[in-house]
Amino acid sequence: MNIIDELYQDTEEYRDHLATVDKKGKRVWMYPKKPSGWFYKVRTWLSFVLLGLLFGMPFIRVNGEPLMLFNVLERKFIIFSIVFTPQDLHLFALAMVTLMLFVVLFTVVFGRLFCGWICPQTIFMEMVFRKIEYWIDGDAGQQRKLAAAPLTGQKIFKRVSKYAIFYAISLLIANTFLMYIIGSDEVLKIATDPIGLHIGGFMALLAFSGVFFFVFTYMREQVCIAVCPYGRLQGVLLVPDSIVVHYDYVRGEPRGKIQKLPTTNNQAPTAQLGDCVDCKLCVHVCPTGIDIRNGTQLECVNCTACMDACDGVMEKVNRPKGLIRYDSETGIKEGRRKIFTTRVWAYTGVLVALIAVQAFLFATRSEVETVLLRTPGQLFQKVEGGYLSNLYNYEVINKTGQDIPSIEFKLVGAPGGRIKLVGDASTIVPKQGMVKGVMFIEMPENKLESRKTKLKIEVWSNGKLVDEAKTNFLGPVK
Repeated sequence: MNIIDELYQDTEEYRDHLATVDKKGKRVWMYPKKPSGWFYKVRTWLSFVLLGLLFGMPFIRVNGEPLMLFNVLERKFIIFSIVFTPQDLHLFALAMVTLMLFVVLFTVVFGRLFCGWICPQTIFMEMVFRKIEYWIDGDAGQQRKLAAAPLTGQKIFKRVSKYAIFYAISLLIANTFLMYIIGSDEVLKIATDPIGLHIGGFMALLAFSGVFFFVFTYMREQVCIAVCPYGRLQGVLLVPDSIVVHYDYVRGEPRGKIQKLPTTNNQAPTAQLGDCVDCKLCVHVCPTGIDIRNGTQLECVNCTACMDACDGVMEKVNRPKGLIRYDSETGIKEGRRKIFTTRVWAYTGVLVALIAVQAFLFATRSEVETVLLRTPGQLFQKVEGGYLSNLYNYEVINKTGQDIPSIEFKLVGAPGGRIKLVGDASTIVPKQGMVKGVMFIEMPENKLESRKTKLKIEVWSNGKLVDEAKTNFLGPVK
């Protein structure tokens, strides 16, 4: 065993407890130091873009339809202005499988990159609520003093101001998320009409606001540590080649304060310590309270705060940056900085292929769907002219945002066959709606070669083919 392995033997003791829970099982409140640095600036600007998209998309409309809508109550889903109905359930099932594979492969390659840069919980907590807290209560030390201080007028003012702003933002978030469920128009009606007209919607807004206020005021990092299943999955998905926020223990150990070392024979002092000066700033800025130098932990959300803090210290002591960086365990141990290995490229290729296949299926799905089924329990009937008749139920589903007029059915590849609609059949399919009806299909008996004959029916609208359906025609035993 070499000196590095001896110095960095992982006793796993730190995995026996959480930094946010003391030995008695009580919550340890986190007061992370305000981060700063290149990664924090990039995350801030990215957060502005993502927040702009989140709050702006409910108001974007294409052809009268919202850009995104996930109306579970009415079973109506719109993704990039493409309407999906319950008949597209197979696409969503495939999307769920693709998403699970994506999560597995993405985590194997890039760790919890999503958590630190894109996850709404992290963005709202670190880039919105935490910034307001720094503005009102001050940095970590000032927050601790304020929490321990007696209840004074100044403390009451700060607490009331902070929680009032927190609830206002929670209310805004609740309204926004509700827009993705029932649409911006409905939410605006609930907000502007008398409360008595929308009691259910108003109560839903209050409930959502209360949940978000509780999450960002009290739960905070506990959501990532104890609630979110992705954090737990990370422990079984990461491999030695996974790219995560990592401490370079080969370069950093043994850690210790900078000190002047005695010289020998007028030569420069021999370095006895690693680059880590044991300032513990990486611990102080961590929103989950972990020491990244212990190794990868489930509490780490890859927020890069420790990377910025360490880089700032390395600059001050004239040592290279990157003591804490994005890297893999293999890269740290073998001393190579190559992130995009053959495995990474292969997994990334699989991810791109999965996304491409799913996008193709979504883009090429039919906008009109016709369901044609023989009426159960009905046999064929003989009609005049040597014809046999079967009774069918049909549904024409319109997934678009426009009415489809002048619907007509045509029998294809069946010489002598004909279609007769029952009753006053509707020829207009309303937008995002359907029409139902009953029809007879009649076939010449002398043209039937077997008991079951496959038929294809085309659906036309104003001279344009919009869909086709297949069914079986039941005749006598041959």
